[in-house]
Amino acid sequence: MNVPELLESASLLVPEETATENDITVRDIWDYLVHDEWEVALGLLEDLGDARSLPLAFWEKLAEAAEQLRLERSAAWCHWRRSEIHNGVIRADLTLRPAAEARRMTPISGAGVLRPMWDIGHLSSTGGRAVSIASLWVENMPVLEPGGRATVRLVPLTPSHWTHVQPGQQIIMHEDRTVAGTAVILEVDRPATTMPAQ
Repeated sequence: MNVPELLESASLLVPEETATENDITVRDIWDYLVHDEWEVALGLLEDLGDARSLPLAFWEKLAEAAEQLRLERSAAWCHWRRSEIHNGVIRADLTLRPAAEARRMTPISGAGVLRPMWDIGHLSSTGGRAVSIASLWVENMPVLEPGGRATVRLVPLTPSHWTHVQPGQQIIMHEDRTVAGTAVILEVDRPATTMPAQ
């Protein structure tokens, strides 16, 4: 499929009553598609996808369209949202340790590249700390500087390790044995149990 076909196909998966915070609907997106304003249409479809839960096929079509348009961050976001449907997502308020107190001296990418370890309260069979891995996406920021604070989205590598995590709980981020940051859980969305066929 080419870009317009992918965007049209994705738009058909959005219920007509869905609207963004700015009251943009699928009908508005069709106007952009008619005028070949594909990047605008893609961005608005992403916004509509953030307004409600949409099927995997929606995010797959948007990811493919973004890749064809060579919009790397947009493609990464669409793939990220697809992984949230499969593995669930945990939103948290993360504070990184300052560079003077931690091993990290450079900013972390906000686009879901980092897969740090998290101390979420599990113990190993020997009684020591056990960590679980979750990818990290920084909301509304391209990078997060050492010592910085932001709302992040975590996609667990093994969702079953995270079933006990609840809003208000503090978890600890590690990139090695040292503490890289601390986060307070804001929201937990469990993975979809069954994936509808699309």
